[in-house]
Amino acid sequence: MKTRLAATVGAARAVAIYRQLTEWQLRALPDDWPVTVYYDPPDAGEQMAQWLDPWRQGLRYVAQCPGDLGARLTAAFAKEFSHAPGPVLAIGGDCPGMDGMILAAAAQAMQTAEVVLGPAVDGGYYLIGLKAPHPSLFCGIAWSTAAVLAQTRALVRKNRLRCHELPWLEDVDDAASLSRAWENCRLPVTA
Repeated sequence: MKTRLAATVGAARAVAIYRQLTEWQLRALPDDWPVTVYYDPPDAGEQMAQWLDPWRQGLRYVAQCPGDLGARLTAAFAKEFSHAPGPVLAIGGDCPGMDGMILAAAAQAMQTAEVVLGPAVDGGYYLIGLKAPHPSLFCGIAWSTAAVLAQTRALVRKNRLRCHELPWLEDVDDAASLSRAWENCRLPVTA
């Protein structure tokens, strides 16, 4: 759940908003892209399918591994690259500005870049795309802080990877960012 959002709007409303944000994000994905939903807690697979299958057919569901976000991203990228050669994009469900045009730009950039980053206003990123696995990009990051993007950029440079950055966007973390998303993206959040 979005804990910072819950602190400003209440837990029940935060869950309803997150559900709407995720559905909004799912609709933005191109129809021909294979999509894997990584979820937590590990026993929520059936609930996830009941919720998301009506929004998009052909979703694959995988429980997230334990650990911090770096461990979970490392495992998810490894699993996705074990199924297909890539590239692989990882996105969250809380950035309503990430529309079809942004996703198309990310896919286009993956043709020449080894890493694609979608920088978020809060200092993190709303999207990371990799042409091949690079687990070192997820090590030593102060997750859930304003340093995530800067630390990731430093690791990209250290590994001498070609990187492309997408436009800056804002994800929804609290009532203020929700209000801005509602205005800027005509976000249909009514909960």
